[in-house]
Amino acid sequence: MKVVKHDLPGVYVLEPQVFGDARGFFLEFYNARKFAELGIDRRFVQDNHSRSARGVLRGLHYQLGHPQAKVVRVIVGEIFDVALDVRRGSPTFGQFTSHRLSAENKHQMFIPEGFAHGFYVLSDVAEITYKCSESYAPADERGIVWDDPALGIPWPLAGAAPLLSARDQAFGTLRTRPAADLPVYAP
Repeated sequence: MKVVKHDLPGVYVLEPQVFGDARGFFLEFYNARKFAELGIDRRFVQDNHSRSARGVLRGLHYQLGHPQAKVVRVIVGEIFDVALDVRRGSPTFGQFTSHRLSAENKHQMFIPEGFAHGFYVLSDVAEITYKCSESYAPADERGIVWDDPALGIPWPLAGAAPLLSARDQAFGTLRTRPAADLPVYAP
């Protein structure tokens, strides 16, 4: 496993070692010891799997009281994946990084606690799995609207407006988020 991109401190794009032959391939997408050597020393407690159609945009989500670190990977299709620093007092507050994750490139993105996460589906369908360091806590869920103009995230929209949940459409901008609804940066 190696780090192939590191735009924001704490966010990693990881490339697993792939062993392939005429039968197919094998890869190790998680190994606690190897992750710890990369600086990702977390205990993961929940694995999720979602399936979305082309043009679906999910996010930008984070949990406040029970913050989640995530390892995101695509097992079918391709997504444009985004991590946004929402930690009050962080030197990179309001900055984001993005990467195309796909079943073909087998890259993964590690997103630490205090970052909002979202993705846009580029293929006909995408199946995403992600490991979480905390369990889902609905009362702690918060979000930032995907098209916050102050952020300037270059979502690669395919002409039409993205398909969003009602909840994701209702999120406010980062600047209008009450300070109490943002995690605090702890260096």
